[in-house]
Amino acid sequence: MINWSIDEKKFKNENPEEYRLWRLTQLINYGLDGEKLDESEVKHAWPKIKERIDPNTKIYLEYLLWRKKPSSKNIKKTFWHLS
Repeated sequence: MINWSIDEKKFKNENPEEYRLWRLTQLINYGLDGEKLDESEVKHAWPKIKERIDPNTKIYLEYLLWRKKPSSKNIKKTFWHLS
């Protein structure tokens, strides 16, 4: 994943914890680009990142990580509409 709007080296050196959370959120929201997520890392960071994640992705991850069955009212109706 390449991010053009952040100086990642500077961010990582100045605030490593926030960088880790930011990067994890970026990977979840914008694609893994061949990387794999560490389940324990996602679970550990979840309380801090869950509000930054796309709502439909959040529902799906909650199902994968904790087998929390989604309610149809929580799934955004615009999920399949790109316009």
